[in-house]
Amino acid sequence: MTPEGAFRVANTVALAGWIVLVFFGRSRWVSGLLTGLVLPLLLAVAYSAILIAHWGESAGNFSSLAGVSALFANRWLLLAGWIHYLAFDLFIGSWQVRDSIRNRIPYLAVVPCLVLTFLFGPAGLLLYCILRAGLRMTGARSIAERSWILES
Repeated sequence: MTPEGAFRVANTVALAGWIVLVFFGRSRWVSGLLTGLVLPLLLAVAYSAILIAHWGESAGNFSSLAGVSALFANRWLLLAGWIHYLAFDLFIGSWQVRDSIRNRIPYLAVVPCLVLTFLFGPAGLLLYCILRAGLRMTGARSIAERSWILES
């Protein structure tokens, strides 16, 4: 398989995971097992296999931005970096869903955080943490618990 083919497979797996998470994430088997463990581990296996097969093929390193750029000049290592993002972002999105259930955060309020996490990783995590802290600090959580939005 070429790096481009592996890229397409990894993206398809991650996108399918995100679609299932957004639409069925409140189901325990989805956020707790499928998107919270199985798919990230599958991506982790692919990531690890690529690293084992292609580490040392590039003169790059992690000690400078130029070193990282040189490392990612190897398309296989660039792909490994991309799969790293796919795995961790899906894992974080699944955590957000599980945490929102534990904290009774309305799911419709979490969906924009999931979309942002899918597209821009840490920015989605930041938005979720702001949402979570804001609901705790304002006491709005008790209002949200009585709201129709929780029924979604």
